Amino acid sequence: MTVNLLSPDHADWQRRLPVLRDGVAAWKPDIVALQEYDRTTGVLGPGYHLAHHSRRSPNGVGAALASRWPIGAVSEIDLHVSGRVDLPWSAAVIAEVEAPFGPLAVVHHKPTYQYGYAAEREEQAVRCARIVEERFAGRFPHVILVGDFDDTPDSASVRFWTGRQSLREMSVAYRDAWEAIHPDQPGHTFTPANPLVRDGEMPLEIGRRIDYVMVRCGTHGPTLEVVDCRLAFDEPVGGVWATDHFGVVADLVAPGG
Repeated sequence: MTVNLLSPDHADWQRRLPVLRDGVAAWKPDIVALQEYDRTTGVLGPGYHLAHHSRRSPNGVGAALASRWPIGAVSEIDLHVSGRVDLPWSAAVIAEVEAPFGPLAVVHHKPTYQYGYAAEREEQAVRCARIVEERFAGRFPHVILVGDFDDTPDSASVRFWTGRQSLREMSVAYRDAWEAIHPDQPGHTFTPANPLVRDGEMPLEIGRRIDYVMVRCGTHGPTLEVVDCRLAFDEPVGGVWATDHFGVVADLVAPGG
């Protein structure tokens, strides 16, 4: 699961928090990537191991990766690829997870968010992918890529991730979970259908899919099967919208699992 929580200093956090907390508890994700996460707020219930992005914004928010399965080594890739990248926690955190079906690397990728910063997001994707390939290709059988990428499926950075184009003389391929299950549906995760978007910092937003769960492919395709993918927090609860992003929840199964 991945979900951007919308910083607690926005949009009546005290009403939104119970909806977020109850929603995550109901979904029971084995792995969840959280953006705009304040570690003091208690969104997650018990039983999770955590790997935090090391930096936070002045208001205390950052990002965290949580796993019900034990986390081993954790490393971080700095994604401040140019002077224009001003989000302190723009980074990719890689956690080595001891999943029941074998070792798993989970990459929580957070590039820069601004319109017009495609060049930075492309460079961030290449930097992250190159390090993942150098570190895990041939050693870890499964790599999951999750996060708020702030780019659409037709952007160069996401096309790079999904194997549709090369960048900087490099290519990789990851299976996009939403596209695997809903190839003909836009699946917008940041949309004016959500009033928190209309009332936020991007009131002229027309709707985009910018949040992803992906599975790394080997030469013959993905190593984990995507059996389902759904949106989370895409409806209000008691009139309360949990956040300005819809979350993405994917069910992934190991071959023979």
